[in-house]
Amino acid sequence: MDSSELESDILRRVRALLRELDGHHPSCQSDRGMLRWTLHKRMDQNPRTSCVLVSILVKELERAERGDLRHYIIPLLHTLMYTLIQAPCIPDELCARVYDFCKRLLTLPKPFCTIGLDYASRLQVERTAPGTLYQRMVISEQSLRSAPLPCQDSRIFIFADPELLPEAICKALATDTEAAQVSQSPRGCMSCVVTHALQAALGDTCDSHGLRARLQALPPGDVEHWFQQVVAAVEGSEGGSDRGQHTARLERIYHGLLGSSPAGNAPQEGLQGTPLPSPNISFHRWTEDEQLWKELVLFLRPLSQSCEPECLGQELEPVEMPDMLPGCGCCGQSRFSVLSTDSGIERDLPAPEEPCAPCAAERSRLHRKGGIKKKPSPLDSVAFLQAGSGKPPGKPPGRAGMPAEPAGPLQRLHTARVVLLGDDRILGRLAQAFHSLRKREARRVFLTPRLDLQFYHIPVVPGQPQPSAAAEHAGPEELCEVAGYLGRADPWYESNINTLCHMIPRLATMPSRALVTDLFLTDVIAYYARMGTQPVCFQVHSVKVLFQDPAQDPAEDVFLTELLTQVQDSPSHRELSTTKRKSTLDGPGMDLTVTYRRGTARALPGRCPCPQVVLSERQKELALSLRSTGLLMKAIPAEEAEGLGCLTVTITEIIRTSNLAGRSFSAVAHRFRTRSIKVRSPEQRPFTVRLDKDSRRTYRDVIGLEVSPCLEPSYCLQKTRTTKSSPQETEDVGLVKFLPKSLLLPINTFAGVIP
Repeated sequence: MDSSELESDILRRVRALLRELDGHHPSCQSDRGMLRWTLHKRMDQNPRTSCVLVSILVKELERAERGDLRHYIIPLLHTLMYTLIQAPCIPDELCARVYDFCKRLLTLPKPFCTIGLDYASRLQVERTAPGTLYQRMVISEQSLRSAPLPCQDSRIFIFADPELLPEAICKALATDTEAAQVSQSPRGCMSCVVTHALQAALGDTCDSHGLRARLQALPPGDVEHWFQQVVAAVEGSEGGSDRGQHTARLERIYHGLLGSSPAGNAPQEGLQGTPLPSPNISFHRWTEDEQLWKELVLFLRPLSQSCEPECLGQELEPVEMPDMLPGCGCCGQSRFSVLSTDSGIERDLPAPEEPCAPCAAERSRLHRKGGIKKKPSPLDSVAFLQAGSGKPPGKPPGRAGMPAEPAGPLQRLHTARVVLLGDDRILGRLAQAFHSLRKREARRVFLTPRLDLQFYHIPVVPGQPQPSAAAEHAGPEELCEVAGYLGRADPWYESNINTLCHMIPRLATMPSRALVTDLFLTDVIAYYARMGTQPVCFQVHSVKVLFQDPAQDPAEDVFLTELLTQVQDSPSHRELSTTKRKSTLDGPGMDLTVTYRRGTARALPGRCPCPQVVLSERQKELALSLRSTGLLMKAIPAEEAEGLGCLTVTITEIIRTSNLAGRSFSAVAHRFRTRSIKVRSPEQRPFTVRLDKDSRRTYRDVIGLEVSPCLEPSYCLQKTRTTKSSPQETEDVGLVKFLPKSLLLPINTFAGVIP
């Protein structure tokens, strides 16, 4: 295929991708959602197309800018950047055009200016030192150790509920992720970094074939040596040297690696592609409530691998026994409090043994201080606030006679990308787990300063749902309301992720599944995790359930998508006959008293980029007394214009009418929006409450409930402390004013919400 045919073919593929964004799906339904993947796979198979693809994407971006086709900009920009990261060599002129375009995005509203600023800063680094973006991504995803870069670990956790998905899908996903990890090795990833960096710097003068053969023939120790040399050269170029000095450094490494083969004697086949290795992906069947927390703790365990597990356990949880002090993991024993026999003078203390680093940090809080006991800074209890802003936490008092160590910024060098596979029911479980995690962190901060936790969602609806956990009378659209909202807000999410809803079950059961899924599914999940950086924040709601039995304590829970109440069947014959007699007179259903607040809607300011709508402070409380068959509260709006943050409540009222023919009953639906609501059964007749469409989360014998936005546990804890110290204060004062009040669950997409 000559250059003109190649360019026209790529242009046709790009235009087909844009038509899909407009809702014009391809005639072949099997190609839906695969256009982006096939485009990048074509570049992997023929690296010569990378420059042509980047050039076409730049032209399409400029055309979308002139035509004010903003919904094209972010998908094209993501496609371009993903191509540019993997391309063996891109001319600086093309990179300059992309950089200038990203700078022009800074004049547009969010999310365009946010993504434009991010990509402009990346391109500035890439233009100075080609290959930097590829190198940093591989080092982070593969947990490779390098002296110039801090230890950065990134991992993708795929969670699926085995009670909601068939075993065939879970088994296929587990097999695919394991196969992707088996095909990777530290040596192979280091060779990819070396090859890509040298090709990006030297261009056509690089003998790619000879370079790969040379790296393959070297022992692992030598490959790591050249890897460290390349990383040091690339990262050193970012410090202020120009592109020419960067090329000269890598050319010297190239000569040393290939020996006497000079640059310029490259064979005629040209550059070879170096696709990104598959990231570190693990698949988990979500069977335990605390499984998410445990997996995240195990992810951070290498930080304390020099200590025994007992030491790590004491670092995670506060010690409950008052006579136990943390011990050193080097000896594997805990230290019990004993009668002190020393003189009380610090210079008389014996020289301490060298403990391991985590235990030394623990003992630093137990060293002898001066006569004045200084209270810990209140900032220590909210260290997670400074984790994202780069401010150091409160500095502990220095040891007597010892210079105070400088407190550096708290850096989160671990990234956990949690991908939830399933429908709204698994997101309801995620809301529960996230609320539990935040309560742990409010009591004692451990994960937040060390871990950048990000959530992703891929909708999967099997053809035949499991009867044990399926939501009755719910179709695929109703089970995937969150994914539907994300698809309406972000067309690129709709095109690449929502199309997997029925594709994953179909691919998982194909006879020739190994030929397709090992490439497609892991590639799409990796693309989503790498490029989906814009969160959409959903309000988590709390519910307090009151039971018919006065001896039973009220239950507290949270939900994300919906709450459904229905009349409960009376178990006893006496109650059943009474219910039938009352239903004959008053109609079906039960009497309810509903109290809620209603006010005008306004925008909710905050750090979250999502347009949320809440009710204003000028609210009035309304009360309804009616006979109803049930009540439905939905937290996900059916229309994007309604925004997030409010509940849409639908109550079906039974109205009795009398005429000459007798009594008749009609149903009237009342619909309103509110933030908080209380429901009572004045006749103490029980009803059921189901959360997040999950029949496993059903409460029975309920006579009342209270629903309100779930508060951030750290806010509640600090508010309680402030109230104890200043009971007369009713408004938020001190640190409470700067804490997020509502608990928001962020789910990453490619663009967030496009206005």
